[in-house]
Amino acid sequence: MTGVGKAADYLDQRTSIGALVNQLARKVFPDHWSFMLGEIALFSFVVLIASGFFLTMFFEPSMALVRYEGEHPATLHGQLMSAAFRSTVEMSFEVRGGLLMRQIHHWAALIFVGSIVLHMFRIFFTGAFRKPREVNWIIGATMLVLALAAGFSGYSLPDDVLSGNGLRIIDGVVKSIPLIGSFVSFLVFGGEFPGEHIIPRLFTLHIFVIPGLLIALIALHLFIMVLQKHTQYPGGGRTDRNVVGYPALPVYVAKMTGNFFIIAGVLTLMGATMAINNVWNYGPYDPSPVSAGTQPDWYILFVDGALRLMPGPGWEWVIGGYTLSMNLLIPAIVVPGILFTLLFGWPFLEARVTGDRGEHHVLDRPRNRPVRTATGVALFVAFMVCALAATNDLIATHFSLSIFAITWVLRVLLFVGPVLAFWVTKRVCLGLQRKDRELVLHGHESGRIVRFANGEYVEVHAPLDEQERWLRVNYDSPAPLEIAPLTDSRGVRRKGYRSDRRWQRVSRFFYEDRVEPVTPAEVAAAHGHGHGRHAAIEPAAPAGSGAPAGKGE
Repeated sequence: MTGVGKAADYLDQRTSIGALVNQLARKVFPDHWSFMLGEIALFSFVVLIASGFFLTMFFEPSMALVRYEGEHPATLHGQLMSAAFRSTVEMSFEVRGGLLMRQIHHWAALIFVGSIVLHMFRIFFTGAFRKPREVNWIIGATMLVLALAAGFSGYSLPDDVLSGNGLRIIDGVVKSIPLIGSFVSFLVFGGEFPGEHIIPRLFTLHIFVIPGLLIALIALHLFIMVLQKHTQYPGGGRTDRNVVGYPALPVYVAKMTGNFFIIAGVLTLMGATMAINNVWNYGPYDPSPVSAGTQPDWYILFVDGALRLMPGPGWEWVIGGYTLSMNLLIPAIVVPGILFTLLFGWPFLEARVTGDRGEHHVLDRPRNRPVRTATGVALFVAFMVCALAATNDLIATHFSLSIFAITWVLRVLLFVGPVLAFWVTKRVCLGLQRKDRELVLHGHESGRIVRFANGEYVEVHAPLDEQERWLRVNYDSPAPLEIAPLTDSRGVRRKGYRSDRRWQRVSRFFYEDRVEPVTPAEVAAAHGHGHGRHAAIEPAAPAGSGAPAGKGE
């Protein structure tokens, strides 16, 4: 027995871990590229931890004022700055590999948040959040919030002009909270802004609290994923009772290992060749200059854009001697609060309006859930409009346009764009469902034209194979909720009727416009009625053979 074998046998005899490893090795994972989005987030986080460990050894989290005596860059020599900013510049120019690690760390943070968002989009559009995965959806949404907090706290640590202005905006937003805003700001900053404690506090959050919570949630997320059956895309032979794919060992583990090295290599290449967050170009934080053309990282753009779109005059209300700064409160607290409340509550909302309590392991095609898909697209459009608003100064200078005209156009688009996107997406989904029905009933257009003896011309359609037919008919189309009448048989008014009536209206919004999947009877009728001419040309494909012929078989 080799040394590795002896060590494994030693460990197995004392922990019985062999049975667990054997069980995990046989776990089947489906093979689809979109499942790699979660892995990109995981491996980006690993790169973040590794590069962050390196940077922590050279960063000084202090706001004490010092003078920079370094040679590079020459423009900063002799300037008064915080110790945090000085250590960031020294790390970039004097520590071997420091600038590379800084840029790898920053790019990894952007990719980490981006891959979480894309991963959650995939889960949302395919319905992977449904029972029994509601808890994992909440864990994923919580990780997204923590990732945003980690990104912003790390972004603010260098104490340069750009990050300082971001903290100044946060201070204004916190102070806009009714009644307690000033006290919360004083508590966060340790006094009047900027105080002397915000950088050490952000440093503690960034390197200890948030990563610790993320590691715990990632472990819990992966544990639940392994414990439950993996979701899979619809297709022939794929049901809620099986998983079609490859075992974890050796196939999936080998793919994950290769994926990790690819991601780490790409992030290293980006850090080596693509400059980002060169803080020496901005200079140390000074509250007096606020330069144009500065934007936060992409995941905060929607908040910055919402603040720029919100009108100022007339939105500061004085009530009972207290000033309500609605021009800050609405875009920076109310709007994100509604967004994340909807994000956390969507699985329960959809289950309530559907009345569905069953488990789901086969994913939805987005076209088969028009309202859900349209809602996701509408939110994406709203995000893009706010992101454009966060760059309104750059758009104005690059294209010689009026910044006021740009702002007003984007204000209109913020309300019109999502509604239009919702309507168009819903109609497209319903159209695709009708196209599926047409294909199942009549087959693909073959382009083959046949002339009969009576002079009539017809096109011969190619029937669908069993796999494609299964894909296009094997889904559920929920109907709006049915509720009990207002009064019972004795004329007594039923309790809870008003609540049921409200939920019924919401359910009708979701499912009133729907296209039923083709049934086996419809397939048989379509192939038996009006197809005599086609049968005279070539035999029709069997219509009722096995489960793929229609829903539920």
